[in-house]
Amino acid sequence: MSNSPKIALVTGAGSGIGRAVSLALQSAGYSVVVAGRRSEELDRTVAMGSPEGRKMLAVPTDVGKPDSVKALFAKVGETFGRLDLLFNNAGMGAPAIPMEDLSYEQWSAVVAVNLTGSFLCAQEAIRMMKAQSPRGGRIINNGSISAHTPRPHSAPYTATKHAITGLTKSISLDCRSFDICCGQIDIGNAATEMTSRMTGGVLQANGTMAPEPRMDVKAVSDTVLYMAGLPLDTNVLFVTVMANTMPLVGRG
Repeated sequence: MSNSPKIALVTGAGSGIGRAVSLALQSAGYSVVVAGRRSEELDRTVAMGSPEGRKMLAVPTDVGKPDSVKALFAKVGETFGRLDLLFNNAGMGAPAIPMEDLSYEQWSAVVAVNLTGSFLCAQEAIRMMKAQSPRGGRIINNGSISAHTPRPHSAPYTATKHAITGLTKSISLDCRSFDICCGQIDIGNAATEMTSRMTGGVLQANGTMAPEPRMDVKAVSDTVLYMAGLPLDTNVLFVTVMANTMPLVGRG
């Protein structure tokens, strides 16, 4: 890293992958804005950072709401004057029930966070990255193994994660002439609170219940750091990081 610190923004930073990546970025010399809906958990992420490291700033945000996202990016601009990296990580799922039993509200909540939230944050990041000097930056979208292959009873989550793939490609195409890179990390069973249930057994495509292996979340943060550290003439468009023996190859 140069003497001029780079500025990163991580959504969904109050737990799991978002928290791990935020702390890894700070350790690597970034100033980090952590965003999410739970202010107390964002404050906990900040408290876990190194006191000798660059600044960490918690900004409570609902990424599915345009006004909230605009306020987030206004705070980034006001505090740091630029943005070098957006990690679009915020996400949620719906209850694992048959598709026909899902309510419109359950569907809409997942779309708002996973897809609309990523779009709104990318939109604001692109505006900032185009206008700043030096120009450009990088957007990394958190896809999922579900961006390729669904789990049973996961239509809202799977549909939004497939859509993230299209969003990633569109951002990469539309923004490459402005020195903005966009890539996607598809993660399989990082060991976080969200995946703890998998060790006890989750529904498989053949109808059986089976435990699934997990990997250290550090593998995810290391991969994000690698993507983030590339020069802006180079991009990792898609990368899959997963527990080696999880059921993706051969799933079903």
